[in-house]
Amino acid sequence: MRKIRIGNSSGFWGDAPDALYRMASAGDLDYLTCDYLAEVSMSVLRKQQQKNPTLGFVKDFMNHFEQAASELQSNGIKLITNAGGNNPRALASEVYRYVLSQRLDLKVVAVEGDNVLGLTRNLSQEELSNFETGESFSENEFQSANAYIGVAGLLKALELEADIIIAGRVTDSALALAPMIHEFQWSLDDYDKLGSGMIAAHCIECGAQVTGGNFTDWQKVTNWNNMGFPIIEMKEDGVFYVTKHENTGGLVSVDTVKEQLVYEIADPARYYSPDVISDLTSLTISLESENRVKVEGGKGHPSTPFYKVSASYADGFKAVGELIISGADALKKAQLFQEIFWDRLAIDFLRTNTEFVGYNSCHGSLVENNTANEVLLKLYVHDLDKNKVESFSQSVASLILSGPQGVAVIGGRPRVQEVISYWPFLINKNELELNVYDPSFGRENLVSVFRSNAAVPAESNFIDLSTKQVACEQGEPVSLSEICLARSGDKGNSVNIGVVARSDEAYNYLKKYLTPGLLKEWFETKALGNIKRYEIKGLKAFNFILEQALDGGGTKALRIDAQGKTFAAALLNQKLRIPQGVVPKF
Repeated sequence: MRKIRIGNSSGFWGDAPDALYRMASAGDLDYLTCDYLAEVSMSVLRKQQQKNPTLGFVKDFMNHFEQAASELQSNGIKLITNAGGNNPRALASEVYRYVLSQRLDLKVVAVEGDNVLGLTRNLSQEELSNFETGESFSENEFQSANAYIGVAGLLKALELEADIIIAGRVTDSALALAPMIHEFQWSLDDYDKLGSGMIAAHCIECGAQVTGGNFTDWQKVTNWNNMGFPIIEMKEDGVFYVTKHENTGGLVSVDTVKEQLVYEIADPARYYSPDVISDLTSLTISLESENRVKVEGGKGHPSTPFYKVSASYADGFKAVGELIISGADALKKAQLFQEIFWDRLAIDFLRTNTEFVGYNSCHGSLVENNTANEVLLKLYVHDLDKNKVESFSQSVASLILSGPQGVAVIGGRPRVQEVISYWPFLINKNELELNVYDPSFGRENLVSVFRSNAAVPAESNFIDLSTKQVACEQGEPVSLSEICLARSGDKGNSVNIGVVARSDEAYNYLKKYLTPGLLKEWFETKALGNIKRYEIKGLKAFNFILEQALDGGGTKALRIDAQGKTFAAALLNQKLRIPQGVVPKF
């Protein structure tokens, strides 16, 4: 049976700068993907493009590509990336010029059409409504608006025999799903194979997170040097393997794969993309050999007629001041500094926040005690009036000489920053016109998009906040990390916490006692909305969605952890009474 190998060398803009070169030079790959974009990235790139129309793409990519270009050619590896951001054509032209200068035989193609900023001016208030909250868009205009397009443009580029494909805001999963469809000639309505392919792409889209990075059992990773990046070995029938290059650091295990699978998803039976709705509930995962995990049983359903659009708009200004408080009673002194500062400033801001880093900035109400002899005091403001924010900025340093002893300002006067807020809405696929661009000929080719109007599967059963909390009265207090793994991340203004039981006994215990009601109690100062729990019996896992948990999310959040990355660690640190037979014996 035919198979292809697809690697990924970047999980975000800022990942290891030499990973692309290391993976290209190690070879034994058919395709290599690089994911650079997040919701906030597009607004940053748009601001750059407004200042200079030739920009709008991830400039770092050129440095990464130049290191790896000759290795890509000699090893016959095709590269697919979303580093084109808001201007894929400009980046493709730069890549093409470099390829010519080095006399490399690599065909470069750009995929365009995701930028829908111009279309937003003709859409009604109803069409622009926030599909997560239902709110109407009341601002003047968007700064950026990009649809999460799928595989259509990438498939056209592959049909044109492109070696380097530069895309904009395609979905993370499309980067790897497109070559699977192209190589195996999967039908676009063979939803189980597409669903499996999307699940495989999800495993590797966050880079080293599936090869030991951010792993709950980090102690099991014995080699952090030369961290291995992930590889998917996909078979034509949809069964795939997760692995990494030999002689690299990190770890690929059943647990690292499970943790990544439950990362940043909502309903596990309806994991949306513009190409397919994947179903993770029937997966079977097994260790094939060292650092090689087999995944099978992926399912899929027809996609919706819509693209999700990630838009951004100007939302005032913010600033963050930092002071280090040291010595005896550091927390009490920090709390006094907080009181002194806000009383003296006496300005009514749109939003403020204070955090005590080293005490409860990340875990909030889940913290039980503190014995730190130093605390980083962080003071935040957000307001539509820039003058008010500048007054805040000018006042922070004055605390040095007019408060308790043992304080130092970090980083000087706080910088006033423009706030760009995130706004998601849906747009009909018929509204978009995708095309690919060949910089060697200056030629454009229109792309047809496969559209499905099939019924969307019903939401799977979940347990909501109304579930009554039952306390276990047997056993000794034990940290949850003893019986489960967890990973968390952002979903707009919500937080996803995926929890994976270590055994069948642990799964049955967690199913009964780890309820949304308990999480609402633990995260009372963080999660202001409802909490849902989805069950994934095949993975012995649960997925929790904590709504209104990120203070607006993205650049809008006045928090040290604006993406919910530390929520899982907070949960794992909590103790429950757990019967002896549930706790694994090592």
